[in-house]
Amino acid sequence: LEPYDNLLLFSKPTFFSLKTRRFHVAAALNAKAKVAMSHFEPNSYINYDKLRSNIDIVRKRLNRPLTLSEKIVYGHLDDPAGQEIVRGRTYLRLRPDRVAMQDATAQMAMLQFISSGLPKVAVPSTIHCDHLIEAQIGGAQDLQRAKEVNHEVYNFLASAGAKYGVGFWKPGSGIIHQIILENYAYPGVMLIGTDSHTPNGGGLGCICIGVGGADAVDVMAGIPWELKCPNVIGVKLTGTLAGWTSPKDVILKVAGILTVKGGTGAIVEYHGPGVDSISCTGMATICNMGAEIGATTSVFPFNHRMKTYLEKTGRGEIAALANENQDLLVPDSGCNYDQIIEINLSELKPHINGPFTPDLAHPVSDIGSVAEKNGWPLDVKVGLIGSCTNSSYEDMGRAASLAKQALDKGLKCKAQFTVTPGSEQIRATIERDGFAKVLRDVGGVVLANACGPCIGQWDRRDIKKGEKNTIVTSFNRNFTARNDANPATHAFVTSPEEMSFLPVTLTQVRTPTSTHQLMVETTLRTSDAAGPWLKFRGHLDNISNNLLIGAVNIENDAVNKIRNLLTGEFGGVPDVARHYKKHNVSWVVVGDENYGEGSSREHAALEPRHLGGRAIIVKSFARIHETNLKKQGLLPLTFSNPADYDKICPDDKISIVGLKSLAPGKPLKAVIKHSDGSSETIELNHTFNETQIEWFQAGSALNRMKELQKCA
Repeated sequence: LEPYDNLLLFSKPTFFSLKTRRFHVAAALNAKAKVAMSHFEPNSYINYDKLRSNIDIVRKRLNRPLTLSEKIVYGHLDDPAGQEIVRGRTYLRLRPDRVAMQDATAQMAMLQFISSGLPKVAVPSTIHCDHLIEAQIGGAQDLQRAKEVNHEVYNFLASAGAKYGVGFWKPGSGIIHQIILENYAYPGVMLIGTDSHTPNGGGLGCICIGVGGADAVDVMAGIPWELKCPNVIGVKLTGTLAGWTSPKDVILKVAGILTVKGGTGAIVEYHGPGVDSISCTGMATICNMGAEIGATTSVFPFNHRMKTYLEKTGRGEIAALANENQDLLVPDSGCNYDQIIEINLSELKPHINGPFTPDLAHPVSDIGSVAEKNGWPLDVKVGLIGSCTNSSYEDMGRAASLAKQALDKGLKCKAQFTVTPGSEQIRATIERDGFAKVLRDVGGVVLANACGPCIGQWDRRDIKKGEKNTIVTSFNRNFTARNDANPATHAFVTSPEEMSFLPVTLTQVRTPTSTHQLMVETTLRTSDAAGPWLKFRGHLDNISNNLLIGAVNIENDAVNKIRNLLTGEFGGVPDVARHYKKHNVSWVVVGDENYGEGSSREHAALEPRHLGGRAIIVKSFARIHETNLKKQGLLPLTFSNPADYDKICPDDKISIVGLKSLAPGKPLKAVIKHSDGSSETIELNHTFNETQIEWFQAGSALNRMKELQKCA
């Protein structure tokens, strides 16, 4: 493999002026000159004509006005004339415009694409190196260390990208979602990304959906991509943002209303007169955190804010073209939503959510008293600005403005304070404009342009593991141990403005007790394991040592300690699973609600498959994980009667009956054999369609792809 530094890389993209690109006179004479999707792909063009044609076909068939979400989604149907369309029921076969992958999930995605035997990707695709840079000292030092530690991974991704036609953004260039917003997103595009916060692009009027690596392989291979026809939740915004209230407070409020599973199976579509008071990057923040309510994605209608952002980021031609086609990029008058939420922005108060869950919403004015009442640590140990949710130039500017006011009053941070720019463009610009200096002067540390502490890539040393403490971030997630691997850390999410204020004043905060359980021959509670495990994403056997290690066993309330039914001894989940596999014993996971919430990380499906798991039986699934399980040849099943969950004991044996006649809409039976010799039968549902059943029968979606290639 060639060293990745010698390949053509995207590292410091320059925003072009509107005068940079000129068309030949002959092109100008055409009725409609072609406009490239991005500066980096001059031969791939925006096709609003096809979008319009597909929308017209579907609108005529359905004979009703369409929401914006429906326009963009149905506008990308593989067969708009023949596709069955029923919200929440039918599976749509879609043709997304492009694919984006971050370096942790891209490893497995590219390995699967290579296994397909195809010479080049069928649609524009990019890889972004943002997940493997650990925050430790500061931007430059941490970046250099990451390049050394992850040299093999970066070389593989760069070389594979060069060979198969995938753009490669090297480490330090920025966070995938900010890079997408600055360079690739445009109104009406459909993009899938191997990261759950891909919906960030909805701030620029896109339908951007988080998926697993196998879904990305389908699109890169030119195969129609399947998505269950989403419901549409409308959020009507009235009034205008004012005072300390920020765009982040909109989604913090919505999360409090819908909870972490309230958006499952739906696209959240913002509309109404209040939209125009929110900046483009502010809209991106709101869409980004839609992942925390389980939404398929979120989207805003095209407006002058988006037009301005496109122009300021060197994409004036796209802005003009979108403006000409604005009727495609807003909802039809009179369209219907499955649910409507109304928020008056003029009355919305600043919020802070948490701890331990992003849907526990509190007005900032109440947080001190709530924290005292619940006995949460009151001192803010660390404040963190950044992540893909709030790392724009606007976010950095607001934080710097507050920092400047503090400095003018002779104040500095009493707590640790870190800043993560979203891209090299943003980092360079805040350095140029003096924001970075102000943030350093107040006591902040500017980290590398990467995900860092938001995903657990944080070498935190100011506290010991198990020590109770509070941190406040402008991130999106605050699940137990998410940021620093310490289950005693009380993490709260808020806006950059509020976050900037707290480390200076040591204002107080707080937490709840929401548990999400699952069962591996026993009942467990999972946590999102990232951090040190990210480097093993391309090595299936190594990453499988991560299998459910953050889970709590219902039998003994211990983390990563379950009973081996063959030996009677307790051991770690991966160890017990390996022992079962060695002795040809299949096993299942039994879980509670919203299983797999919040992540596109495909290893969560690959690990149980690799270690001998056969089925995941739960009350409900998060969308991405359910699809990932199907792609990898496992059986994701749900209880027909959720109360049957309580019938299963840790030492039961389960037989799933009816697989030979597996068919869409036909439930399966599970025979539960108890240790006392008794047994009972329960009914299990599934959402497999015909194509997905073929994946299961072949052992995985990739196996099925190879079978079809042999037949061709």
